[in-house]
Amino acid sequence: MMEVRKDTAVVLIVDDVPDNLAVLHDALDESGYMVLVANNGETALKRAEEARPDIILLDAIMPGLDGFEVCARLKANLNTQHIPVIFMTGLTESEHVVAGFAAGGTDYVTKPIRTAEVLARINTHLQASRQMHQARGALDAFGQAAIAVMPKSGRIVWQTPLARDWMQRYFSASDIDPVTLTPLAVLKWLANLREDGKESMPLTIVQGSGRLVFSLADLNAEEQWIIILREESDAAQIEALMQTFGLTQRESEVLYWAIKGKTNRDIGDILGTSPRTVNKHMEHVFAKLGVETRTAAAALATSKLRNLKAG
Repeated sequence: MMEVRKDTAVVLIVDDVPDNLAVLHDALDESGYMVLVANNGETALKRAEEARPDIILLDAIMPGLDGFEVCARLKANLNTQHIPVIFMTGLTESEHVVAGFAAGGTDYVTKPIRTAEVLARINTHLQASRQMHQARGALDAFGQAAIAVMPKSGRIVWQTPLARDWMQRYFSASDIDPVTLTPLAVLKWLANLREDGKESMPLTIVQGSGRLVFSLADLNAEEQWIIILREESDAAQIEALMQTFGLTQRESEVLYWAIKGKTNRDIGDILGTSPRTVNKHMEHVFAKLGVETRTAAAALATSKLRNLKAG
């Protein structure tokens, strides 16, 4: 197989009309792109899987698998879902444009094709894709949990391994939208972000004692939104209190439930001990935190936990 230089973008053109393929092939080749072609949907899926092109120009209307179905399958495949797809169509009806975006398309151009326009669109989307790729690589390297979504459709374009694990743990198949493959709760939250100018509060999904928190990372991005995921749990926060203040396991548990507003009797019931024993642990907590009251201890601990999350 021929090796592609890293600075050479690979474009896959999919069209069942040979003349269209020839015109686009020549224009892209002259502009320095490496060009692959496919004249039907099945071949397009195979080429995309094997070659992992940087961008795909996809004819919307073809015999057999049409462009919408091809795009939907590309976006359902973890190996190809990140590839930008530009639809080519002679149809200008709004429902076909909507269908293209719903299938996961990034953009569209109308036939007859104007090569200058196509080249400009390709350049724009390649730049955005490369920026996303760099961001994804950095997040992967640092073990961060993050996903990228298309702002208009809410479709997940990529996700880091840790994010994928958490999403599978917190959402069942019935929670997932079959068109975008994005959890319904996340789609609703994204819709609120669009309406409120991206100023909505983070989304929190609760499952047992665990909480999965979604926060929009980049307020200015237009091509794709990067969302950072953070998992919170009772156990994780109790561990954080132990490490931050040098508390024992039981002291940390008592402080954690005090932060939650529980009385000594409540905490005793939760931990299986007496209110008097809880009070003794609380006295030790006061000494280690350098405070004199329950309210002061809760305020200091809450502030420290908040700073840890922000960091």
